[in-house]
Formats: sequence, C-alpha cells, structure tokens
Amino acid sequence: MSLEKPTIVIFDMDGTAVRHINPRLLHMLEFLDNVSYKLAKIFLWLFKRKAQGRIVPEWHDPEWSNDQKKRPRLLVHRAIHKFRRKPVEQIVQPCPGLYDVLDFLTENNIQMALVSNGLGKGYGHDILKKFELDKYFKTTVFREDISNSKPHPQGILLALKRMKIEPKESDVIWYLGDRHKDVVAALAASKLIDGKVVPIAVAFNAAVAVLEKNLGPDHIIMAYHDMYDQLREMFEKTPASSGTLEKKTKHTKVA
Repeated sequence: MSLEKPTIVIFDMDGTAVRHINPRLLHMLEFLDNVSYKLAKIFLWLFKRKAQGRIVPEWHDPEWSNDQKKRPRLLVHRAIHKFRRKPVEQIVQPCPGLYDVLDFLTENNIQMALVSNGLGKGYGHDILKKFELDKYFKTTVFREDISNSKPHPQGILLALKRMKIEPKESDVIWYLGDRHKDVVAALAASKLIDGKVVPIAVAFNAAVAVLEKNLGPDHIIMAYHDMYDQLREMFEKTPASSGTLEKKTKHTKVA
C-alpha cells in the first residue's frame, strides 16, 4: 500500500530532524531513557499495582491517562545535559535535506510539530533556535511537557491538542522517527484519534520496527532528499525529475 499525502506532519528530533556529530552520545541518551522508562514502569507495577496485571498496561488503561499535572523528575536527562558544556552546534547538525522538506511542507500549508523525548530547556529549544527550525513548527513537545515518554503516545496527542487540531477521519498524520518506540507511539496514537497516524521510519532501528509491524517498505524513507521527491509527486501530481532537487544553500550552517 502506497503512502497517502499527509495533512499534518510531526517530527521526532534527535536522529530525525537533527543528527549527532558524535553518535555515541545519542545512543547513550537513548539507552538511559529506555532504562529509566522501563524501571519506572516496574516500580509502578510492584508498589502501586501490587504486581497485578501487565507491567506495561494497554494504551486504554487508566494508568496511561494524560495527566498533565504530573511531571517526571527527569534526573537522568538533567544530569546528562548539565554534564555537557559544548554549544549545541558542536553536538548536532540538521539532517541533510531537512530544510528542503520543511520548506516544501510550509509552502503547501501543512502544519508541523515536533515531539521529542529529549529535554527542551537547555537543549531542544537551543537547537531549534540555533538552526532556525523553530519557525517551521506550530508547537513543540519535549520530555518535561509530558508524564509519559515514547513509546507512549501522549506526546503526539499533546502536540495535536496544542495545535488546536481535532483530527478528522480524512486526516493523514505523518510521524517521522528514527527509533522503534517512535513507530509504536505513532500506531498507539492512531488508535486513540480519528484519522490516521502514519509512522515514517528515517533510520534503521525504526525501519526494523516498520517491517515487524507489517506496515510495508513504503513507510521507510531513509533520506530527506527522497522524501522531498515523494512529496512533490504527491502534491504536484507530477514525478520529480532525477537530479532536479533544488539545493537551498541559504540554510547552510557553519559550526
């Protein structure tokens, strides 16, 4: 089944919108985030639910309610980001071809948001400002904004709420991510709203998840230049000629 033209597009940040100059840092962040997430669920299962039911509840369970009054302590995230002293441009850089896709979506009046498991304060917001990405996104959701991180769909649902969008059945919401949990979060969100939340894998880990979920290889777009060409075909209904991708040098950033 081929992809449907998006009406809304939501991006993950680390590994999706930007890539780490030192990939080991990203892998460490992802590993620690996964460990802290799983440990939190085990402690809740043991001490709050008395070891009853599933350790990780189903999405419709009251345990997963979007309670914005609760805020995670985020000790691991805060410790890592306090430890780093380098400016963000020495840590990450926008993924090649990203601006071409963002500009094209903006020109076609597609609303965009960003949902990340990373911290906004002292990290995510600095990245958006430094690389002039904040102007593209109607809203952003970072780890301190939610009580449940991905693979829970809360971040995606909150982004839609902040955008004041109540998805209709005709809406097709692309969620771009590089990790297994991004695919799971998108599929979970799709069960809770009208319309479709379509996971788009932009890296190997997410691509494996797409195949595991039997979504088909069309949900895997490993390069933004390829995504740009596909979007042109969808919106303009004419195939993009090979080698005609316009290079937007005005966005080039020097570290």
